[in-house]
Amino acid sequence: MLAELSIKQFAIIDQLQIHFKKGMTVLTGETGAGKSIVLDAIGLLIGGRGSAEFVRYGEDKAELEGLFMIEDGHMVYTLAEEYGIDVEDGSIILRRDLFASGKSVCRVNNKLVTLTILREFGRVLVDLHGQHEHQHLMENMYHQSILDDFGHETISPRLHEYQKKFGLYEEKRIALQSLAQSEQELAQRIDLLSFQTEEITSANLRQGEEDELLGERNRLANFEKLHDSLKAAYDALHDEMRGIDSVGDAMRELQQASSIDDQFANQSDAIASAFYGLEEVGYAIRDQLETLEFDSNRLDEIEQRLSVFQQLKRKYGSTIEEVIAYGEKIGIELDTMTNRDERIEKLKAEVELLESELFEIGNKLSKARRKAAQLLGEAIHLELRELYMEKARFEIRFMQDGKTPALRKNGIDQIEFYIMTNAGEPFKSLGKVASGGELSRIMLGLKSIFSRSLGVASIIFDEVDTGVSGRVAQAMAEKIYRLSIEGQVLCITHLPQVASMADQHLYIRKVEETDRTTTQVNVLTEADRGNELGRMISGTHMTDLTLRHAEELMDQAMSMKESLKNGV
Repeated sequence: MLAELSIKQFAIIDQLQIHFKKGMTVLTGETGAGKSIVLDAIGLLIGGRGSAEFVRYGEDKAELEGLFMIEDGHMVYTLAEEYGIDVEDGSIILRRDLFASGKSVCRVNNKLVTLTILREFGRVLVDLHGQHEHQHLMENMYHQSILDDFGHETISPRLHEYQKKFGLYEEKRIALQSLAQSEQELAQRIDLLSFQTEEITSANLRQGEEDELLGERNRLANFEKLHDSLKAAYDALHDEMRGIDSVGDAMRELQQASSIDDQFANQSDAIASAFYGLEEVGYAIRDQLETLEFDSNRLDEIEQRLSVFQQLKRKYGSTIEEVIAYGEKIGIELDTMTNRDERIEKLKAEVELLESELFEIGNKLSKARRKAAQLLGEAIHLELRELYMEKARFEIRFMQDGKTPALRKNGIDQIEFYIMTNAGEPFKSLGKVASGGELSRIMLGLKSIFSRSLGVASIIFDEVDTGVSGRVAQAMAEKIYRLSIEGQVLCITHLPQVASMADQHLYIRKVEETDRTTTQVNVLTEADRGNELGRMISGTHMTDLTLRHAEELMDQAMSMKESLKNGV
């Protein structure tokens, strides 16, 4: 369960510290007081999309932190072990800092994690039902995912197998389409690649050649300076007054001195080494001078070769290595195009085989979905009866464009929810016929069904009771409370029937402090709850009758809660 939530400098919230209890917690208050802002904070804490606009005006960052108490065996332990995060005393702390610059920093138990990892933890800790999910029910594209989630044990393995095969199928199909382009385009492409391949191949490029030629050109271009420097060095070594001979004389004198007193042996060895080293350098310089010659034709050859390199680099890459790599790449493409007919036939065979395999897997996937659809339909009917839609009939239909189903990313099925809300009326698409109140009840029914397998620590509803009243509102209140008996439910509501069922009642209001608007949250006592329920029943003008009605509603709720806890 979510035990504690800390919010700082978030939207219009200055600072809030909220302690939650197990069971059912309702959040009420005037429209615009900040109820949804609290749930927005929880949504961001579990990995929702954030932006700098959430940071309170004039502040550098917003800080969100939530403490979750976890029972043994919860799936979050496996997730924490996977990412090397320690879990002590059965608690998980999620933290997210949003900066005015747009940057976001996420932590789990004080360990830095990516937003994706934070989202994984959030997914197994909280099921957040936002107001927009009603609209998702009206969109056919979400119906298949709802069914797949319901029957995930049998559907997921087949769906994974299908999607893996479909990815390979798409790759082959696109390659076949590319090869089957018009003859004119193909001929033009072959001519271009042939010219480019010939130009690169005829250059006979070799890696490292350009650097070698640049070095050789530099030597030839500076031949005279090089020759003069070597000649001067050689002459200096063999100068009669200060050349290598003087070093030889010093070497011989030190050798004689070390023969008399061995304390001079090191100096003697050192100068001997220097003498022989200089002698070898002199021989090497002499050999280089004898072989050194200027070849103007070779310099012209190098310039022409480097010019070829420059032309190729302007067309095919910034370096010779890139030009070589480009030549290899287009060589493969040209070979494929040259052998196009053979390649097309091979790809056709591969695509046909993959199509056959996909239809086989897709049919198995479709059968698994149809079984799950029957079970889901029966479960929804039970939920709707409890929510006073006993006349409603719900169907999950499998559609297809023609006689042969099309291969799609998620299978061969097109799934759409249909409903008949009144006896004698035809079935119509859910999104076209259901009212706001009916959508709310269907959504709550789905949440009730899925809550049995979600395994999350907390379920959060943001005005799931929109568009209902009277006995329907009471039925929804009982169903929401039933979800909270073995866990935790947080619920924003405007209905007194729902609020009366709360184990914890939080009142949210806006106040002005030092010319700034901020949101405050207060835990209501039993007496305060009566006043708040009275306000929800009649508005700001309350009478004694209204308060008695509120007290009666609370008494009825207490009795109902005891019955639900005892399974009556």
